[in-house]
Amino acid sequence: MMTIIIEDEKPAARLLQRKLEKLNIQVDVMLHSVEEAIDWFSNNEHPELIFLDIQLSDGLSFEIFDKVQIKSAVIFTTAYDEYALRAFKLNSIDYLLKPIDEDDLEVDVSKFKARLPKQETGSRDFGMDFEQIKKMLSNPFEKNYKKRFTVKIGQHLKVIATDEIECFFSENKGTYLHTFDNRNYLIETTLELLEQELDPAAFYRVSRKFIVPLKAIKEIVVYSNSRLKVILPSYKEDEVIVSREKVSDFKNWIG
Repeated sequence: MMTIIIEDEKPAARLLQRKLEKLNIQVDVMLHSVEEAIDWFSNNEHPELIFLDIQLSDGLSFEIFDKVQIKSAVIFTTAYDEYALRAFKLNSIDYLLKPIDEDDLEVDVSKFKARLPKQETGSRDFGMDFEQIKKMLSNPFEKNYKKRFTVKIGQHLKVIATDEIECFFSENKGTYLHTFDNRNYLIETTLELLEQELDPAAFYRVSRKFIVPLKAIKEIVVYSNSRLKVILPSYKEDEVIVSREKVSDFKNWIG
């Protein structure tokens, strides 16, 4: 059985190779870029099994399938988050989340071996719609972004919808949301995590201290040192400044 690894980082490829050797899987070839993979597949017999990193040094590995028809079984090795991984589940694609756990690796290899005899007498087409997977992974709107937050007020809990939020800010090692009715609520998270949970089309982190929704921006004023100042409807406790390195991206975001 021929097996190849297509992995952006050579140390990661060698580590995966050692783990596979423990499972008596011999890795025949290791490739590290889209261009290298296209060239190899165009001039060699295709393997039974490919371990494929999604993000390679010169682009997404899906570009390989745009150039070469591959019917090998594929196990993706990916650092994509849980939302993107729904694409694999919907299409019956095997994947391993980095860093790769040896027990998970053994399970996927066993699943592949169980299917292999059925393929040896005919085509090795495992029925994978790579173009559909590519679209699903690259479409940010497939992700279920956070729609509400639960905050504690004394012994009570209050649910606040994201469309009620004027901004998020950090202060004294705490993270707060500020509502359009001019109230602050402490929330148990960080701005870094909020960046991942909020819809990037609706919310933008203008600085280390603030995340603001597009709908809350009342006015934008040119500020000192090539920065911008955002005026919000009710939040007045501090100036909301777009840091200089974010100004260009911020302008693109607001359209």
